[in-house]
Order: sequence, then structure tokens, then C-alpha cells
Amino acid sequence: MSIIDQQAAEHLTRYVSDFVCSARLGDLPQEVVALGKKSILDGLGLAVSGGASHCGALVRRHLDELHLGAGPATVIGTRLKIAPRFAAFANGVGIHADDYDDTQLAVATDRVYGLLTHPTAPALPAALAMAEATGASGAQAMLAYHLGVEVECKISEAINPRHYQSGFHSTGSCGTFAAAAAASKLMGLSEEATARALSIAGSQSAGLRENFGTMTKPFHAGRSSESGVAAAQFAGYGWTATDRILEAPRGFFSAAGGGWDPSAIAGRLGKPWTFAEPGISIKPHPSGSLTHPGMTEMLRLIREHGIQAKDVVRVRVGTNHNMPNALIHHRPTNELQAKFSMEFCMAILLLEGRAGLNEFTDEVVLRPDVQKMIEKVDFGVDADAEAAGYHKMTTIIDIELAGGRKVSGRADFGKGSPAMPMSYDDVADKFRENTEFARFPKQQAEEVIAMVRELETLPSIDRLMGALAHDRR
Repeated sequence: MSIIDQQAAEHLTRYVSDFVCSARLGDLPQEVVALGKKSILDGLGLAVSGGASHCGALVRRHLDELHLGAGPATVIGTRLKIAPRFAAFANGVGIHADDYDDTQLAVATDRVYGLLTHPTAPALPAALAMAEATGASGAQAMLAYHLGVEVECKISEAINPRHYQSGFHSTGSCGTFAAAAAASKLMGLSEEATARALSIAGSQSAGLRENFGTMTKPFHAGRSSESGVAAAQFAGYGWTATDRILEAPRGFFSAAGGGWDPSAIAGRLGKPWTFAEPGISIKPHPSGSLTHPGMTEMLRLIREHGIQAKDVVRVRVGTNHNMPNALIHHRPTNELQAKFSMEFCMAILLLEGRAGLNEFTDEVVLRPDVQKMIEKVDFGVDADAEAAGYHKMTTIIDIELAGGRKVSGRADFGKGSPAMPMSYDDVADKFRENTEFARFPKQQAEEVIAMVRELETLPSIDRLMGALAHDRR
């Protein structure tokens, strides 16, 4: 490392807090601003649709039982306005409820490509809640969101791979830092106070992958966003904490990962911005991101070869060994398990030719024809996919059809990844589908799409958040 990098590594928490405090919107390349708008719009639509899920209903029940009273921050898709930390919790759960939110892509080859964090779910709710509380402009809210994403992604990239492999859910564990960074920026905290906010957030970092396929996975995202907001608020009060939470021998990197790679973060924040390199992937389907290359390729094969479900005898799907380690539900019996089932994702595409929110329901998963097709899908490790490395999501598909016909395909990346990006208009279409699923007013949906496109010009985010409010039935 250079001398500057070495100094940043030795005082990493201070380096991160200085980055947060000193950053200005002009520091962001226009390319990064544009990419961020897509993820912001995506996250807002998911907060609406996620709020219509069973998770969303239970969150609102919890908020009601807290007897919170009125506050400045909006629970998206409702008329509720409550304290910022609880709005961040509700909206974080909503964004991640359907596992349909964006995904950080790994840089290092010893990490699993596409499997680090869901960056928007913790960062955006914290930025929106605190922006409403402080009367921030659209530009200020957008900058805080970008800072949260950048801090979260670089921390996730730097921690030893053992962190994820041993069971931590990094959206929950690293997302606390995203929310703390975003909230601290909007509160105007000093460098010293921001370092304390990061430290308070670090002591709340949590989330275990054993809960994948249950409501507790989106709970991780909501709680990390809430924890980061609370951390910034307590730091603002003068609550004390170490200023070495990341790098210390008993700090986050050591305790949660057994070590870290200084070159992945020290001197690297904003150099380049993660949105620019390696990029953030936006999901075309509400399932684990590791299913998407295979789903993109399966759809291509179905369309190109006119494959009919009735003709399918057997499907073999091969990947590197890290992918079955995350896609753990081979015979799913509910929608949450199906999101982490390569077998279901292949089966539903063969049967329906699509895989959206309407397909990921308990009723669809339990349909006899779906369960029968799932039994025809074999998913496991393939030697060629393993040899391709972990910086890709190489997926190899072999389909055996009636009469002995065989069709094969291979994909390294899925639609929505930086290699096959979705445009703003593509994301707007996804936003419309998600809001329609939640029976959200079409006129308000169009207003949100237009406002996010020009987010940096809004004098405040009040109009945007007003357009996201709705009397949920």
C-alpha cells in the first residue's frame, strides 16, 4: 500500500468518518449519480410492494403496538409518519421483503460474485427517514444514500470471506454502517461524532444466514437500517464509543471475520465508487441473485428453442460450490424458500415463462405441476463452472427433452448486472409492476418515477415522500 493507504488502514474508522463528512455531491461522477437513481427508484418500488407482503402487515402491527405517535418520517406505501429509526426499520424490511432488491458485486476472486450485500435496503431507508427529519434537499438525501452504499460495500469487500461463509448475513452486519453513515451525513455530525456513530453501529451489527428463506432475512435489512439511524442519533447526543471499531483487534473486522484486506478499503472510498466499478446489480426476478444467470439463460433457451414444459424430461443445473451453499432449498414448500431454490426458479420459468411477484407465492409453489417439475431439476456443482472462478456466477444448463433431444446453455451473468444492465426505463417498468402488485395508485407511481429522475433538483424530499404515501387496504 502507499503511505496514504497505510495511514488510512491504521486509523480506518477515522478515515471512513472523514470521507463521510467531507464528501460533496460534486464528487460523484454523473455516471454514478445516474446509476444511483436506478437503485433508488428500484428500492422505492420494492418498499411499496414489500409493504403489501405478510412481513409488511406484521411490521405495521408491531409499530401500532409500540404506540409511537406522530413523527417526521414516512412508512412508504402508508399514511404513517413516525420516528426516523422506526420508519427506517419498516422501509428496510419492505425493500428486502421479496428479496427483489439490488445486489453488490464482489471484486476479489476469493469472494462470491453477486453475494456480498444488498446495499440499498439498509442505506436508502436511513437516508430518507433522516432527510425528512432534517428537511434535507433531494441532492442531500441522494448524497447521503451514496455515502451509505459506498461505506457498506467497501466494508463488505474488505472483511475476510469467512464472515459470509461462516453464516453472517452481510446486509445485516455491514448494513448498519451504511445507515449510520447516511444518517450522520444528514445530521451534519462532526468527523469525531460520525466515528462514534459508526462504532455504535458496529456493536449492533448482526444477521445470520441460517434464517434465509424466512421473514427474518428482511428483518436483518430493516434492523440494520434502524440501528444505523439510532447510532447516529446517540452519537449526536454525545454517547461515547471507540473511534477504532473497524480496525481494532477486538473490533468488527477481527471479531466478525477473523481479519480483513486493508487494500480493499483503505484509501479506496470513492476511488472508484462501487456503483461505477464493479457495479451494483438490479434484480429482474424476486429471488436470490445467484439464480439470475441461470434464469436469464433458461428464458433464452425456452424462447430460442420453443421448449414446452410437457416435453421436459430432466434439467441439470451446475454452478460453482458457493452457489448451492446459498441456494439451500431444493424442495421448497413456500414462497420464501422458493426464493433460494434454483430448482423452483427453473421449474416456474419452464411452466409459466415468467417469474415475478405473482409467481413467488405459497399457492404457486405448492401447485402439483410446480412440485412435479421441481423434481425434474437437479442442481449441484459443475467442474467447468467451478473452474470459471468465483468472480462470476457461471451457470451451466442441460435440458433433456422427450424423444432424446437435448438443449444446453451457459451464462456468467444475469440480466440487470453491469454486464447486462437495465436502463432507467427498464427499472421504471419494474417499479410499475411492483406498485401495481400492491394496488398503489398509478398516477402517484408516475409522479415518483418522474421525481427520482430529477432527484437532485428537488428543494426537499417532501413531495416525493408524499407521492409514496397511500391508504393501504
